[in-house]
Amino acid sequence: MFEAILFDLDGTFADTAPDLAAALNRLRADLHLAPLPLARLRPYTSQGVRGMLGAGLAMRPGDALYAEFYERFLHYYSQDICVETTVFPGIDQLLGRVERRGAPWGIVTNKAQRFTLPLLARLGYAKRAACVVSGDSARRAKPAPQPMQLACALIAREPARCLYIGDDLRDVQAGRSVGMVTVAVRYGYLGDGEPIEAWGADHLVDHADDIAVLAGLH
Repeated sequence: MFEAILFDLDGTFADTAPDLAAALNRLRADLHLAPLPLARLRPYTSQGVRGMLGAGLAMRPGDALYAEFYERFLHYYSQDICVETTVFPGIDQLLGRVERRGAPWGIVTNKAQRFTLPLLARLGYAKRAACVVSGDSARRAKPAPQPMQLACALIAREPARCLYIGDDLRDVQAGRSVGMVTVAVRYGYLGDGEPIEAWGADHLVDHADDIAVLAGLH
């Protein structure tokens, strides 16, 4: 029986792609470029600003204007951080089941704290989470083990008794590095690298209801 459930944020807990894509398209408008459809940008949103600038503007770290557009993207995103963002289907019901059991749940994300906390507050979950570990909360971000170790310390649970849910290879790597049971979600953003089946997750699921089954909450 698992004692806690931890979630990645973007692409696992919440569908943030619409608002991230809107920020990217504001950058494109600055350059007099037509907006890109959400479907084209969606796979890259778990890769953060780097992924969005690469997919939407073909910009890479080290390019002449990369730092400027990086900051401009974050500025636009901060202005409209929760316009179309919603939690994924079944997540709220899953959290209700976890809470009724009396178990803690939390967020471990590479998103910076200045975006993570306001977003969770606007979604209505900031005060319900037992821990929120952001990309700048620990010395290193995922796939390093430090964020996972910090989360376990905050909720006073051993890693082996925790489920970690994510939609990116880095999530699986981070969870496995500390001995958590890892779950990869097919409904997430998934990126453009190896297929989800090759990540080495302990479980693959299609819906939050499947997580409830794994955790013995059904």
